[in-house]
Amino acid sequence: MSRRYSLVSDRQRHLKWSWLDPVEQILMAICGVALAGFSSTVFFDVVTRSLGHPVLWVQEVTMTFFVYGIFIGTAAAARRNDHLYLTAIAEALRGTPRLLVETFTRLVVLGAALCMVWFGFINFLQGFGSFRMPSMTPIASLYAAIPFSGALVALFTVEQLLNGWRNGFEGREEQSPENELDSDRFKAAT
Repeated sequence: MSRRYSLVSDRQRHLKWSWLDPVEQILMAICGVALAGFSSTVFFDVVTRSLGHPVLWVQEVTMTFFVYGIFIGTAAAARRNDHLYLTAIAEALRGTPRLLVETFTRLVVLGAALCMVWFGFINFLQGFGSFRMPSMTPIASLYAAIPFSGALVALFTVEQLLNGWRNGFEGREEQSPENELDSDRFKAAT
């Protein structure tokens, strides 16, 4: 797949390791599948209930798409730096104050990610005692997404911290889409 049509975001490229790009690509694809699956199963559930013939297993599938979509989306957002944290404040700063704010916010995200790993794993282990109806699948199948997502968020946060400390958190300023298209045309013409 060409770089131009990749799902990997070039935003803040200086904070990313290229060997993790395939992971981001896979996470974005899984998010798309989860969103499509969630939407289609909700639609199917509404239609079958409206017709008076509800299909019970559809709710389980919908919940699985929803939970995995949320937690895999969290990991993808952490890699793409699209999650909600104090970006507006950090981007307004320069030098040491920016370094401190960027480091602090990423350490908070890292702490939350490690909590997701630790407590999510405990939840996962305890989930083998509870079962989803009507399939009788252990609820641990849903809880598995929590530590997995936490581990990915932690990895991506460490990636951004190390690269930010090495390269600085201030990269090239974000270009508008029009400027990016113009620069692509200029590169193609030369």
